[in-house]
Amino acid sequence: MKDALQVFTRGFVSENPVLKMLLGLCPVLAVTTTAENGLGMGLATTFVLLGSNTVISASAKLLPKTVRIPAYIVVIATFVTIVDLLIKAFSPELNQSLGLFIPLIVVNCMILGRAEAYASKNGIGYSIIDAFGMGFGFTFALLLLSAMREVLGAGTIFNIPLVGEDPKTILVMALPPGAFAGLGFIIAGLNALEKKQKSNA
Repeated sequence: MKDALQVFTRGFVSENPVLKMLLGLCPVLAVTTTAENGLGMGLATTFVLLGSNTVISASAKLLPKTVRIPAYIVVIATFVTIVDLLIKAFSPELNQSLGLFIPLIVVNCMILGRAEAYASKNGIGYSIIDAFGMGFGFTFALLLLSAMREVLGAGTIFNIPLVGEDPKTILVMALPPGAFAGLGFIIAGLNALEKKQKSNA
């Protein structure tokens, strides 16, 4: 039980894909203009990660080493296609907002990295826990950044106004430079907090 908890929490803290390992930054910086987009991309990526980790863990011993990477990509692409079709069917507005970045989950280095580094070397149970931990850690990072950008750049959260009809917003936060700046501030804040905790220990 303790090992499972460590595997799960690793994706939030010590190996957070975005805030610690800086993986999958293309969608992180591109789609996080609103909290809804950040949450949608995070959950879509978690679904793909969960499906691919499960299948790859179950079939790892059956795959020849020479074709394992192409096989992993086929598995990942299958789950990306599924989630892409589901979003198109049930949430056309989200599909329009995320656009090309849903199909591009196929080349998200975080997913292929977890397949190669973890799922192919561990059992199905732990691979599922790892997928949830990494997926929720990725979603948390996207939601944190997108909520900050939406509040500062538009004065809303999940498209709900937080201030009056004429809010004083910071336009740059709604633009690509705002994504870089916001992510930098979040990482700097977390590093400072971690350093303070270590010094107090």
